[in-house]
Amino acid sequence: MKSMIKMKMLAVALIAMAAIQMTFVSCSDEPDVENYYTTTSHYASSFLQQDEQYSMFVQVLERANLLGLLGTYGSYTVFAPTNDAFELYLAQNGYSSIADINDSICKDIAYNHVIDGAAYYTTDIVGSDSYENMLYHPLTVSLDSDSVSVPGQILLEVTVNHSSKMIQMDDSVENGVVHTMATVIGTDNDLLPSLIARDPLVSIFYEAMKLTHMDDSLQKFKDFSYTIGSDSINWTNKGLVKQTASEYDNVAYPRERRYKFTVFCPTNEALEEKYGITDIEGLKALAKKLYDPAYPADADVEDPTDRRNSLNRFVSYHMLDRMGRYWMLTAMDGGNNTLSKNFNRRNWDIADWYETMMPRSILKCSFPSGSASGLYLNRRGIMNHEDKLGHFVRGAKLTPPEQVKVTNDCLNGIYHYIDDVISYDLYTQDELFRGERMRIDCSTLSPDFMNQTGYGGSPARGHYTRSDVEGGKYGIWDNSPDINNRQLCLGFKNGSAKYFKFDDQKTHLRVRPRTLGFWSYQADELCIANANDNPYDIEVTLPPVPEGDYELRMGTCVDFQNRGIVQFYIDGVPQGIPFDMRSAGNSTKIGWQADGTDAEQNAAFDKQFHYRGWMKGPKAYACGGGTVDIMRERANTLRRVIGTFHSFGRPDEYHVLRMQQKLKGAGDSTCDFDYIELCPSAVYNNPDLAEDVW
Repeated sequence: MKSMIKMKMLAVALIAMAAIQMTFVSCSDEPDVENYYTTTSHYASSFLQQDEQYSMFVQVLERANLLGLLGTYGSYTVFAPTNDAFELYLAQNGYSSIADINDSICKDIAYNHVIDGAAYYTTDIVGSDSYENMLYHPLTVSLDSDSVSVPGQILLEVTVNHSSKMIQMDDSVENGVVHTMATVIGTDNDLLPSLIARDPLVSIFYEAMKLTHMDDSLQKFKDFSYTIGSDSINWTNKGLVKQTASEYDNVAYPRERRYKFTVFCPTNEALEEKYGITDIEGLKALAKKLYDPAYPADADVEDPTDRRNSLNRFVSYHMLDRMGRYWMLTAMDGGNNTLSKNFNRRNWDIADWYETMMPRSILKCSFPSGSASGLYLNRRGIMNHEDKLGHFVRGAKLTPPEQVKVTNDCLNGIYHYIDDVISYDLYTQDELFRGERMRIDCSTLSPDFMNQTGYGGSPARGHYTRSDVEGGKYGIWDNSPDINNRQLCLGFKNGSAKYFKFDDQKTHLRVRPRTLGFWSYQADELCIANANDNPYDIEVTLPPVPEGDYELRMGTCVDFQNRGIVQFYIDGVPQGIPFDMRSAGNSTKIGWQADGTDAEQNAAFDKQFHYRGWMKGPKAYACGGGTVDIMRERANTLRRVIGTFHSFGRPDEYHVLRMQQKLKGAGDSTCDFDYIELCPSAVYNNPDLAEDVW
């Protein structure tokens, strides 16, 4: 008990010591110091140069041509190893001095110890998700226990990637912050399968990965054919694309296109405890039990590398082709819980939906509140009880980051421990999904929105505004045309956003940052805009759903004059008349009316409103935080019923939504593509129970 109290006290003291500030500026592929204003006073470079304990690190920075950059205007986080740290590194690697290390390795070491684009203090990063350094390597800063330094006592220490100890923290400099390290941070270039292979806690699942060859599907890292084109701008060449409508955006493009993956690994302990499985043969038997009834025509497919094989389906369903860090998979933010306060969590679990690497299958990520708090896969219910339809399924729970004591992320992805298996079997399709409305944030519709990063190493999905004066992490949106502005929208060209197809000469696609000031679900949104004064025209491949009839809806914010008029198509078939987004929320146009005190009258209006192709926004979410601007209570945050389609639930089946601007001479007209709903007929056409308002 005394040890636990000491750990808690030390943790509180450690966090209290850290400074609270963050600034943001540009990151660039190769340092370009001639374009910066330079000074020699109180910058990271001079801080390091004036202290002899960093002299060997300074030599490495000079060899990498990085020291000059750290003496310029910008915003950097520097993890600075001491001379003692480098003496240990030299001895371990057979060098006698820094001069023996070649320039390429010096560059890797230097880049591995610097984050370009943000000053991260310990209050910002301890216990949060990883942050990419200049090598694109993830750096995870955590509180780990130390029972060696003082025998008989359990102390806490701040470590990077659970291995490099921080011995001095939060030294503020004019252009960022410096943390002092007791060891050199390793430059491991392993890809995700190699990382999982080294972990004995998930050896059975990894053996299944090898047997099915699904580990081969996780080997990609970079799209070497990617280019943003000469007419587009990225942060590297310090320019911007500016949209000039009444509601305009400044937009920059990712400098690279990266491939990343997420693997949910059932631990050996969970497999044995829940299913009695101790080897690969037991896992094969479980896979057949789960998948043969769902796909009886494939029950005799014995080749584990065949995508129809039950073990192959089992393994691939545990994989995503996107980076899914613990705090990225839903709108629940571990570094700052402000966004979660926008949700009515007594009636709605924060959730998102993702297609898996099992062909045309989908899973749900939920983060309930209360005693059941945590991140789950394929959970159904509200908090720790049944939902409105009487369903409760616990799902598989992920181990939270602070309890993971290994490096579980790398250049091309991350893996998580889960305490149960997940499967796309009949039970999941029937009990969990076919009777549940899927509300899907549009910033998750392409894995590229979660894989590609912009300024400061933040992915398009979930990058946020920051104002330490007003609003904290999700502060006032800063749309200033400054390349050092981290809040810029991330743009995507055709071919760089999976599941989106369009002509770059007609259509501009971008992801806006999160800010509480937006009238948008989960505080962010996709914007589809006219390009070069041409009307936009875009196709979006919809996420897969089990067999059945579905209604497709779009959540959006209307009543802006630059919104335009859009025609919807499902699988090439026009759906109703064009949608005028400029003034659709006006009560004289569509008959929207606020809720009254009579619940029966409210329900009758909802039914009639839905019949005419409209729905109020969800009551589960309030823009601006707390109870401010509940979507259901606003006339401009609506759901448009687009149309219906039938899914056969086949692995080769795709459904496509097309959106086409119909307003001629529309200039910079945009479509606010906020979220979609895939609603099964058991919900929207239930004769016994009306669809809930949440």
